[in-house]
Amino acid sequence: MSPAPVPIRLLLADDHPVVRHGLRAVLDTEADFEVVAEAASAERAIELASGGEVEVDVVLMDLQFGPGRMHGAEATAAIVGRAGGPRVLVLTTYDTDADILAAVEAGASGYLLKDAPPEELAAAVRTAAAGQSALAPAIAHRLMDRMRDPGEALSLRELEVLRLVADGLSNLQISKALFLSQATVKSHLVHVFAKLGVDSRTAAVAAATARGMLRR
Repeated sequence: MSPAPVPIRLLLADDHPVVRHGLRAVLDTEADFEVVAEAASAERAIELASGGEVEVDVVLMDLQFGPGRMHGAEATAAIVGRAGGPRVLVLTTYDTDADILAAVEAGASGYLLKDAPPEELAAAVRTAAAGQSALAPAIAHRLMDRMRDPGEALSLRELEVLRLVADGLSNLQISKALFLSQATVKSHLVHVFAKLGVDSRTAAVAAATARGMLRR
């Protein structure tokens, strides 16, 4: 009689206990999954994913952990940057270009929305655990659209600058936040205006939000 296969060990990283409870309930129905740990912050997720306390194969990572807390994309980069670290599957409510690009560039193996059906979530976990890309169809479609029309797509840095504009920051404040010169910030905004076909900061934010590039 062959031994039972080793289950895929999962870490749930989300600041909402109810969400973690719901995810655990769904994932526990899969015989080849084992939820070995939960984290209420990105910082704690990094600690647990390091392998010192538990062994993890896949981290299900939210992006937002509350004001002033580390972003999920930052945690993703820290986790996958370690040799032999677990895979990271982003599981979030946000489907904007800014969020998707940040997660993909950080090294996430997949990107899924929280309203995905259980079977899609399970398939994505298995795909990520196997070292393959697990993108929700809607997310893959957005990335394909960017590739088809790169002339109008905003880069991740341009999206970062525009997000801070939307938060009400001045060029000087943006330059300090992103460690850029003010001239570089202005240059990014010029490119943003040209790509979006607008001539003001307010119009740029409105256009980007309407096109799903920034969160509403």
